[in-house]
Amino acid sequence: MNESISRYDADKTGMADYALESAGGSIIGTRCSKTYKKGMSQVSVFGIPLWYATNSPRTVIQPGNLPGQCWPFSGSVGYLVVQLATRIHVTTVSIEHVSKIITTFGGIESAPKEFAVVGLSDSQDVEGTILGNFTYNKDGLPLQYFDIPVEHHSSSYLFVELRVYSNHGNDNYTCLYRFRVHGKPDLKS
Repeated sequence: MNESISRYDADKTGMADYALESAGGSIIGTRCSKTYKKGMSQVSVFGIPLWYATNSPRTVIQPGNLPGQCWPFSGSVGYLVVQLATRIHVTTVSIEHVSKIITTFGGIESAPKEFAVVGLSDSQDVEGTILGNFTYNKDGLPLQYFDIPVEHHSSSYLFVELRVYSNHGNDNYTCLYRFRVHGKPDLKS
């Protein structure tokens, strides 16, 4: 029992996250997705704005799930290319959004809705292999798991792309809080 609690407490999943930045994962790019900056807090000196404090795409592969600890990208369509800590056979991915219980307005319209996970042959691959199309349920738990169909388990990937196609109703931006990639290391690589 204590071992189960300890595994869950480590990162809520009990599974290794190969996208996690502190474990060696990194953000390679966002294709054409732009960080949403309107309404972000600005840092200024003598009333002259120096920069706007905003979260970068790296936020998505770091721990943290409090309101605002997300990467906001403009609109409802966005892309995120992740280099995993090591080449793996991807079996599951998970997306975590802030709980609507702790939002100030009780909704999560900026949460991603329809998305695909794509395995890439290298960092320059723009087509890739679609490992699955999924839907994040805004009425479900904040942390949701999406199983990759077994026919894709034989291939291994070092690069994975998250393609978000829609959100739950926010016209201005979509917030990605946490994207995890789970699987089994490719021992042949």
